[in-house]
Order: sequence, then C-alpha cells, then structure tokens
Amino acid sequence: MDKTTIGKQKHIALIAHDNRKKELVSWVKEKQNILSRHILCGTGTTAKLIAEETGLPVKAFNSGPMGGDQQIGASIVDGKVDFMIFFWDPLDSQPHDPDVKALLRIAVVYDIPIAMNQSTADFLMDSEKMDEEYERNIISYYNDIRKGSY
Repeated sequence: MDKTTIGKQKHIALIAHDNRKKELVSWVKEKQNILSRHILCGTGTTAKLIAEETGLPVKAFNSGPMGGDQQIGASIVDGKVDFMIFFWDPLDSQPHDPDVKALLRIAVVYDIPIAMNQSTADFLMDSEKMDEEYERNIISYYNDIRKGSY
C-alpha cells in the first residue's frame, strides 16, 4: 500500500445526476460554512448550479455524459481531488453508467472519502476529520501483480 495525505483543506468533487441536482444544491447551502473552507469542483451543470445558488467558487468540468466523470477520475489519480460527494440516481439508468462505475472504482483504489447520499455526506461533513490531515492508503496493484498476488 502506498500512503498519501489528504490535507486539512480538502479538494471536493460535487456531482449529481439530473434527478438529484436540486437536492445536492440544497445540501450545499446547508453545509456552505464548512464547504467554503475547501476547494470545490464538479461536473458541468452541477458545478454551475452550485456556484450560482451559493456564490461558492466551483471549478466546472464537462458534464458527466460528455466526459466530466472521467475528468474527475483523472483528477483523483493526479491527486487534485481527494474527496467526493456524488448524489446519484439509483432508480434511473444513465447513458454514461460505465463512466460512473469507472469513477467509483478509481475513488476506491485511491481511498478517497465518498458520499453517495445525504446521510453519508452529513456524517462526513460533521466528522472531526474534516479539519485534520488524513493519511489514506492507495492500493498498490502494480506491486501486488509483480508479486503474483493477483
């Protein structure tokens, strides 16, 4: 396992499927005082809605179906995103479901905190760890493959 540190100031990706965007914007408004201390980004429309509704600076990637999920995944790999709030719609299939699955896989491999619903997001935001550095463990598949573990 490789170790890396998430700083006190988190780089948080905010993502929501269409049927969950209003819920995420409302949640961000509730948690605005906490989120304002961190660096925010998000997929296309979601990022724009949050910025417009809250005044918070949110870096916008492409929309999810146009590669935004993959851009955030690449940012996780590059160490530019270390926390993700993703209000996804479990009852509606998405045209970019393979991209979403890839994003979630990368988030797990790189051991970043992920909230997929409001309850988990609330628990994460209210955690004492939000104001601390945190050492995470990145799965080192390459070394395991070389050792013959896979």
